[in-house]
Amino acid sequence: MGRSASRKPIKLRYGLVSITGNFRKNNEDSAFVDPDGRFFIVADGMGGQAAGEKASAMAVEMIPEALNAELDFKRSGKDTVSMLLDKAVAEANAEIMAAGALDPEQNQMGTTVVFLVAAGGLLHIGGVGDSRVYRLRDGRLKQLTTDHSLVQALVEAGTIKPEEAATHRYKNVLYRYLGSKEGGQGACVKSFESKRGDRFLLCSDGVTDGLDDDPLRDLLAAGDDPQAIAEVVVKAAQEGGSKDNITCMIVDVI
Repeated sequence: MGRSASRKPIKLRYGLVSITGNFRKNNEDSAFVDPDGRFFIVADGMGGQAAGEKASAMAVEMIPEALNAELDFKRSGKDTVSMLLDKAVAEANAEIMAAGALDPEQNQMGTTVVFLVAAGGLLHIGGVGDSRVYRLRDGRLKQLTTDHSLVQALVEAGTIKPEEAATHRYKNVLYRYLGSKEGGQGACVKSFESKRGDRFLLCSDGVTDGLDDDPLRDLLAAGDDPQAIAEVVVKAAQEGGSKDNITCMIVDVI
C-alpha cells in the first residue's frame, strides 16, 4: 500500500492572484505554494473580524508542515497520500476548533480548504467546504471537488435543480468546513494520472460567485501563461459581480 510504481515526476507551473474584492474590508482568503512545486493550497476563511483570516492562515501553515514532515513525495502510493492528507486536514481542523474555543471573539471562525498535491507520480486533489478544484483538459472543464454546502446536498437529494443552486438562499451555508466537528471527517481525496497540457484551477467561491462555467472555461483556455490567466479570471469575476474575496490559482502540467 505504501509505495507507488515508478512514474516520472510531474512538472508543474502556477499563477496566483488573491484580492479583497469590491465588497469586503479585508481578505480572509489564504493560499500556499510549495517552493519545490509539489503542492498547492487555497483556503477561504469565515467568521468575521480577523477570525476568518486567522483560520485560513492556520490551514495553509499547518497542512504544508504535516505534508513536509510525513509525505514521501517521490515514492508514496495513492492510499498513503490519501491517508496523510486526511490526517493533515483533520489535525488542522482540530487546531482551528481549539483556537476558536479559546477566544470568544473567534469562536465562529472556520475556513474551507482545497489542495492539489503531486506525489508518487500522480496528482491528488481534495478539500473541505465550497472552495473548488477544476480541471481543463482538451477544452473541457470539469469540477473535481464536491461542495460541502447545504445547497449541494439539496441538489444531490433531488430537492432542488442544479440551476436553482446559484441563487438559493442557502447557497453559502456549509455543513462541513475546518473549524467544525464535521471538518475532520476526511478531505475526499481523488488521485489520478496527469496529462501534459492539463490546467487546474484552485479557487475560493469568490471566483464562481462572479463567473459561470462557460465563460470560466473560455477564460482558462485563452492563453499559455498561468499568471496571466489568473489575473484575467479574477478581473472577470470581480466585474461579474462577485461579492466576496477572490482567490484564483492556476496550475499547469508541463
